[in-house]
Amino acid sequence: MAHEEIHEENLTHEEIKYRYHIQRGYDFTRIELFRSARENYREALKYKPGDAFASEKAEECDRHIRRDTVRVLILVPIVLAIIAAVVYFSLR
Repeated sequence: MAHEEIHEENLTHEEIKYRYHIQRGYDFTRIELFRSARENYREALKYKPGDAFASEKAEECDRHIRRDTVRVLILVPIVLAIIAAVVYFSLR
């Protein structure tokens, strides 16, 4: 299988920076670091304002962040209640 070479010397500075931030956004998304991914997609938009791909990826990260926030807001009180119950019953 041949690997396609990209000659970066033919790309503009803006295109190189755009691709760099898109790749970093993708990499962060793969390990579920959505805030870092979102920031990189937003950085990419500085080099290609209005780019549909980077905008959609940033919005996708926002959805993941909101989902994770809801999960935390549900799980933390449950965990705290369990800890409180364990402490309460161990002191009796």
